Amino acid sequence: MTDGAPNSDADAGCVGRADPVGTVRRSRRRFLAAAGAAGTAGLAGCSSGSPFGSSTETPGEVSFSDFRGSGPLVESRPPLEGTRIEDLPELSGELDVYLGGGESGLYRDLVSLFEGIYPDFTGRIRAYGAAEAANTIVTEGESTPADVFWSVDAGSLGAVAAEGLTATLPDEVVEPVPDTFHPDGQWVGTAGRARAVPYNTDQLSADQIPDTVMDFPGAAPLGGAMGWAPTYGAFQAFVTAMRVLVGRDRTERWLRGMLDAGVSEYQDEFLVSNAVAEGEIAAGFANHYYALRVRSSRPDAPLDLAFTSGDAGALINVAGAAQLAPSDDEELARNFIRHLLSAEAQEFFATRTYAYPTIPGIPPVGGLPTIDELDPPELDLTELSDVQPTLELLRETGVL
Repeated sequence: MTDGAPNSDADAGCVGRADPVGTVRRSRRRFLAAAGAAGTAGLAGCSSGSPFGSSTETPGEVSFSDFRGSGPLVESRPPLEGTRIEDLPELSGELDVYLGGGESGLYRDLVSLFEGIYPDFTGRIRAYGAAEAANTIVTEGESTPADVFWSVDAGSLGAVAAEGLTATLPDEVVEPVPDTFHPDGQWVGTAGRARAVPYNTDQLSADQIPDTVMDFPGAAPLGGAMGWAPTYGAFQAFVTAMRVLVGRDRTERWLRGMLDAGVSEYQDEFLVSNAVAEGEIAAGFANHYYALRVRSSRPDAPLDLAFTSGDAGALINVAGAAQLAPSDDEELARNFIRHLLSAEAQEFFATRTYAYPTIPGIPPVGGLPTIDELDPPELDLTELSDVQPTLELLRETGVL
């Protein structure tokens, strides 16, 4: 059910230095140096040397630089908008969080940053794969000790919600996020990953990339020059979306068309993006952040991203969080989720994992269009959990 994003993003996180553009806000809370050190230890190599990220900032303040990554893609961040941590109710108490995925430890680091800000708060994390976490909660039912389910996959959140184990989040929690990413209020998206087409700018121009993914098999410049990673969860979610949107028959024709066009197979989507940058292929199918990883380490690589419009190729899947209905600490659970949507946490997701923030006031890195400038299809993301028919189709066509 996961897409491979967590493993890759862990490698992408540490890049650069604090951005002086980030507005320093005074807080009534004390950012404990000891607890802050625990957080920055997990982010080794990301710090500017100060637990507060910038020598121009005063200890005792919560600033963007505490949460921000670094590197060439993170430089010159514009002014940011959104609800600041200091504007939220304080976190206090012990919260049990079932974590599905978690960007290879980066999500834990974010919780450690919260613990550094709030000495009376402890986030007790139990880590699983996304599907495993959902299955655990469903098995535990009303007896689950978890207060919050935080997962990298919307399908797993939907599976728990379908069992009646999530609580409806109030408007004050979900309203800052576009409706698409909190379809029924049972969970809310915290960070997004967009399907994209990495292409080699030495071999193709942007106008040679079709606007719809269905046109790719017949596009002359792409014949024998495309790559994909069919064993990867993100690719299978993309094909699942296509199957839901246009039906099994058209999806089968598309898959066979791509095979006839000589598409090359890779083990994962980072390798697809890297092969594009190397000129081994002209373009590929991958989540957007893999190209950013390549560009972070090789800023001069002839690599750019194109996006299709309104179809499976424009899918945006999200990580998200749900308050679990059996929780006896509803207020703390809701407040924790609000912190995941704070401007600081959204900056964390944008600059350390290269994810799309779900708060429009926080732009993505790398000059990407903002999330509200993309054109994803109208699709209930929980349907992406229905992957078994997709696997059968991929085997039937010989893609797998």
